[in-house]
Amino acid sequence: MSTLTASILSDRINALAESQTIAMAKKARELASAGHNVVNLTLGEPDFATPMHIKEAGSKAIMDNFSYYTPVAGIPELRKGIAEKLKRDNNIDWKQENIIVSTGAKQSLANALSVLINSGDEVIIYSPYWVSYAELVKLYEGNVVELKGTFKNDFKPTIQDLKNAITERTKVIMYSSPCNPTGSVFSKTELLEIAKVVEQNENIYVIADEIYEYINYGEPHFSIGSVDAIKNRVITVNGFSKGYAMTGWRVGYLAAHKTIADACDKMQSQITSGTCSIAQKAALAGITADLSSSKEMTKTFTKRRDLMYRLLNEIPGLKINNPKGAFYFFPDISAYFGKTDGKTTIHNSDDFSNWLLSNYYMSTVPGSAFGYEGCIRISYAAADEKLIEGCKRLKDACATLK
Repeated sequence: MSTLTASILSDRINALAESQTIAMAKKARELASAGHNVVNLTLGEPDFATPMHIKEAGSKAIMDNFSYYTPVAGIPELRKGIAEKLKRDNNIDWKQENIIVSTGAKQSLANALSVLINSGDEVIIYSPYWVSYAELVKLYEGNVVELKGTFKNDFKPTIQDLKNAITERTKVIMYSSPCNPTGSVFSKTELLEIAKVVEQNENIYVIADEIYEYINYGEPHFSIGSVDAIKNRVITVNGFSKGYAMTGWRVGYLAAHKTIADACDKMQSQITSGTCSIAQKAALAGITADLSSSKEMTKTFTKRRDLMYRLLNEIPGLKINNPKGAFYFFPDISAYFGKTDGKTTIHNSDDFSNWLLSNYYMSTVPGSAFGYEGCIRISYAAADEKLIEGCKRLKDACATLK
């Protein structure tokens, strides 16, 4: 029997990198299965249970036999509820026909890129960025243009950086706010500056990832899709995983001009068809109810952020920004590059994260996964005792590097 190797696979899949957040979480689970006490702070997953009213709606859908295929774009009442939410919370005035419900916000991002990008088109990605952005662009044969922010500017590129990056091949600008992995939030002023640049470049589109919208600790959330001058060229992506603690339910959505929405409907019809009918009914209960559950979760995340900020600042050599949203820290650990514990020398963030997991059983994600070397991502979507223990292990580990 012949042995199959990667050479028989498509160039497309061989060029695609594995998600490092998932890869590090997998390593952590393997070590835990082997009997080690692992503090896993990799995945961006709220540790809260899905709110009861959402679970009850899902259960009712099952008992009501709501188990048949739905329209590809989503059940009408959910699309209507999303449109009403966007008008109420984001000042984005789209109708039901402009909403496409997908199997998680990740599919919404993939849909948007797949219908916009031609081979060789450039996509400006604000860096640090969520791990899948660059790989999705490559999958659709686009060219990634990383726009790197600086620690001094809370990891946010300047508007001049954006202007300098635009070329005649630029097709899309892509960012998240609140940001995964940094927790940085673009202010209304900053987003209006971006909107002005887009307005002056009529062939450029914006994909705004707002999945962490409700996990925001500072000024009110602002959506660039509400800027009327560029409304038709903004694709707003959101979902239920983070703000509603519905990660496993897999429901996301995008809102866009009907030409783009219809194209995404067409693309999705050939890949997954409609999202799980039960999950859509649960999502409907979430988006049409008040936000009390989401607000309570955010209060808890705020306390955890403050706890982590204090503990991380006690570790010599780390540079820490104070996140304004999401549930991550992105500390700069580059002061430890070139140092060794006597056995392992740390050269980069991959070395650091793998060494930390292998020797101290604390799981993080290297900054290289987010297009930003020199940092690691630590999730604080975990109980206080795990955060305290994780920071203790990180502190103990760093103390061995000389």
